[in-house]
Amino acid sequence: MSEISSNISLLLFLGAFPVIIILLLVYYKDKNKEPIGLLMKLFIGGFISCGLVLMLSGLIENYLPVMSPSVPKNIFETLLYSFIGVALIEEISKWIMVYFISYYHKEFDEIYDGLVYSVFVSLGFAFIENILYVLVNNSIATAIVRAICAVPSHACDAIFMGYHISIAKQQSIYKNKRQEKRHLLLSIIVPTLIHGIYDFCLLSGYKSFIIVFLIFVVVMYFISINKLHDMSSTNKKIIGKKYMYCKYCGQVINHAKKCNHCGRNQF
Repeated sequence: MSEISSNISLLLFLGAFPVIIILLLVYYKDKNKEPIGLLMKLFIGGFISCGLVLMLSGLIENYLPVMSPSVPKNIFETLLYSFIGVALIEEISKWIMVYFISYYHKEFDEIYDGLVYSVFVSLGFAFIENILYVLVNNSIATAIVRAICAVPSHACDAIFMGYHISIAKQQSIYKNKRQEKRHLLLSIIVPTLIHGIYDFCLLSGYKSFIIVFLIFVVVMYFISINKLHDMSSTNKKIIGKKYMYCKYCGQVINHAKKCNHCGRNQF
């Protein structure tokens, strides 16, 4: 009995460890720390997004049985399942939590904040998912592989989500609704595409896609780490309403008659 308890404790530790490490890294890189209460709310929002995923998946499977993970699929059906049945549903569920918990929160006042909020929700989701996978498979090997691949992948998706949410928030301050909506849409589309490619490479069943998967993961990690570093090191306040903005491209023009960015006249 004690050996079983010891094994479960080890699996729980291995399941939680990569989540904690990434959260601490993202939190450490934030020069102006966000309130712990808000971050905990976002992390728990990630738990809730798991339930939302189950609900949405169940609804879709009722109308499209091929979206069930237990149904055999050809390569085209696997593509649809990877991008819609898994990636889109999961990223929308996480996005909903980020948007409704933090988008209009008074603490959302810096570019890096959107990244922090998205990562905390995404890793709240990854925490539950990872613990379940590790315990169900009862495998230390599974825990190690997921610590290297699955959990960091969720964080990468969140970095791109957070980047676009921050730009959308900035555009909302500029009152540039078109650019705000564009980046809100991109905050769902970009992580969905990344997530979908990741899952399709694994689920396709073709050995050649494993090579594509490994290359994709390395490139994705490299880009994500650079974006995390850049957003942290160049972090700035989201500009307030006293600034004028270009009505075409959303860039600050500081009361100029012509935008230096796109060259269009403002009056």
